[in-house]
Amino acid sequence: MKLRLFFLFPLLLLALSSFRPPTYQLARLKYNGGGDWYGNRTALTNLIAYCNTNLSTNFDANEAIVEVGSSEIFNYPMVYLTGHGNVVFSTQEARNLRTYLTSGGFLHVDDNYGLDKFIRQEMKKVFPELSFAELPPNHPVYQQKYKFPNGLPKIHEHDGKAAQGFALIWQGRVVCYYSYESDLGNGWEDFGTYPGDTADKRTEALKMGANLVQYALTN
Repeated sequence: MKLRLFFLFPLLLLALSSFRPPTYQLARLKYNGGGDWYGNRTALTNLIAYCNTNLSTNFDANEAIVEVGSSEIFNYPMVYLTGHGNVVFSTQEARNLRTYLTSGGFLHVDDNYGLDKFIRQEMKKVFPELSFAELPPNHPVYQQKYKFPNGLPKIHEHDGKAAQGFALIWQGRVVCYYSYESDLGNGWEDFGTYPGDTADKRTEALKMGANLVQYALTN
């Protein structure tokens, strides 16, 4: 018996030393259809840094990239989807995303101008029984650490439309928040990426993003 333990103990130490806890990350959602899922390249890493500093989160400094249909999506408390163009979810991807969202996950869809007609039809595959509803300014999403009494702020101008924050609500919880005509991700990018956007607007965008993260982590 002693001889067996002598050989097993080093193996046990090796197993323990190779164990790594799950990485605590925010993830960018990679989708099919040809749309630029990789847009706003510096946005998510800047939001992560802002949340780590101002919300005392402990996210990995780097974003993860996860595909809609992957089981890896369940490793992330919040996933971010952006782009200008086409989005296509397969039946399996829609089913996987629904399971993720109804199991406690959170999706932020950020229209980077031109996403609207695509994302609405694809999210109908995920939740055929739900429709996007505009959230009122007193919704908890706007009442986290940072207060937005007028709702979603307008960050980047495209065609003069007002910013609107829509949501899919499942069993009383926002599972998908859709920022439309605001372009929060543009505001999260490195300052100076868009010369017309001010430092104040960038801070406002980061605060709203931090609210979404805080909501996702606590609801």
